[in-house]
Amino acid sequence: MASTAEALATARTVSRSHWKMRVRQFNSVVRIETRKNFIGWRAVPLYLVAAAPVGLLALFSIFASFQRGLGQRPGELNIALANLYEGLILRNLIFFGCAWMFMNLFRGEIVDKSLHYYMLTPMRREVLVGAKYASGLIASSVLFSFSTIGAFIFAFVSLGYPEFARYELSGAGLSLCANYVVITLLACVGYGSVFLLIGLWFRNPIIPGLVIYGWEWINFLLPPGLKKISIVHYLHSMSPVAISEGPFALVGEPTPKWLCVAGLLAVSAVWLVLAGWRARRIEIKYGSE
Repeated sequence: MASTAEALATARTVSRSHWKMRVRQFNSVVRIETRKNFIGWRAVPLYLVAAAPVGLLALFSIFASFQRGLGQRPGELNIALANLYEGLILRNLIFFGCAWMFMNLFRGEIVDKSLHYYMLTPMRREVLVGAKYASGLIASSVLFSFSTIGAFIFAFVSLGYPEFARYELSGAGLSLCANYVVITLLACVGYGSVFLLIGLWFRNPIIPGLVIYGWEWINFLLPPGLKKISIVHYLHSMSPVAISEGPFALVGEPTPKWLCVAGLLAVSAVWLVLAGWRARRIEIKYGSE
């Protein structure tokens, strides 16, 4: 009995030490990769993409300061911002920003011939996948959240300072901005997991990325059942301002917000599990790249 108890205690100690080691490895990779995502040369396109809507809305606010017509109609400005957010920021800038960020987490290192340094360490590849995904999620969430907040602020600067301050500091203004930030974060979670898997699975990830882009853009033309096989459907259902999808759209019931959040998180977890499975079987052949 004593020997059995000692064996169980030893097994528990070994198990705890393994978990502690994996946590340390995870944290180390997250720190290294997050630094690379923010200051590496591949971060430059992301900064430009994230700055685009802020610059566009800043120009709009300057123009609107000379044309005060919009300043008297905050409701119309809400609708205009909702269309701009979904049509430009969500469907294009965040989509391609996440594609660039997450596809390059592994594919970029294969091109740079540096991935083998990670593969030679005594680290489970699932830990490496999770850490790289976490680093990409941190970078994309920070950049695009600031981009969303900046676009929101500059859009309502056109109302004039008194109306801007009153609206921004009211519960309605803060709630609206928070809703857009949550949608941005969920977009990074969903698109990030998809593009990480694509970067691991395909030698040339551009073609599958464009296929997904086309599928997301024709979502409004799809029947209700097929609409739900996309990320943008759930993000559109969470929009705080109802916007029309056009005269040719096939109308379907929006998914409840709680189900949108739970579904995106669950599906993203499945993509990450598949990415971990793929990473265990990947073979690095620099000569064929």
